Amino acid sequence: MESEDILRIGAFSFQSRLFVGTGKYRDVEQTSAALAASGAEVVTVALRRIDLKDRAKGSMMELVTSGRWTILPNTAGCFTADEAIRTLRLARELGIADIVKLEVIGDSKTLYPDNEQTLEAAKVLVKEGFTVLPYCIDDPIVCRKLEDAGCAAVMPLAAPIGSGLGIRNPYNLRIILENAKVPVIVDAGVGTPSDAAIAMELGCHGVLMNTAIALAKDPVLMATAMREGVSAGRKAFLAGRMPRRLHASASSPEDGVI
Repeated sequence: MESEDILRIGAFSFQSRLFVGTGKYRDVEQTSAALAASGAEVVTVALRRIDLKDRAKGSMMELVTSGRWTILPNTAGCFTADEAIRTLRLARELGIADIVKLEVIGDSKTLYPDNEQTLEAAKVLVKEGFTVLPYCIDDPIVCRKLEDAGCAAVMPLAAPIGSGLGIRNPYNLRIILENAKVPVIVDAGVGTPSDAAIAMELGCHGVLMNTAIALAKDPVLMATAMREGVSAGRKAFLAGRMPRRLHASASSPEDGVI
């Protein structure tokens, strides 16, 4: 049953499999409208790019701490394991770090993650009791090591952050899914609802996106479209696609035809 199709990450449970970000929108009002249209239950916030102490009416922190969503604080902008660890410890002190997105960047141009620093930070954060969701390269070995370190999910990229290029390597994602014992959430590079649907059809457990919605001509409408794309892809995966065939197969049965 669709109502029983729950995404479980550590001790957390969600019905929506679309995770959304809060950056790049025109203003807080537009952010709020897009988040609502997405149907997302998890909202990620870049801790180093907002004023965490500003809870005034109309502020970003007032919006995301309203209780409407589970906050997924992230470490965007961190380039070392130490920076990421300190940032998430601060979030914990502020009461917004039950479940976290670990992001340690290794290159400022591509924004590809630093695998070694990500793994180092993950080991520390897991030991400190964080529920860790690491952003990583779509590398099956890296994903396995992060899972072995105790991460509650792995978040391989589809393409570089903010590129909108879609799923560049579905074959790596299939290998990751084949081996992973924790949820696999595609993070970064999705551009359209069809990209999100492809990720879900492959068997990914969720999709995280920001730019694809925030920089659309109509972010609220795009948020709705992404919600439907994720839902359609998930349903298609559960339904099971027909086998691919080299040759045609008649739609109407020929048995009994005179």
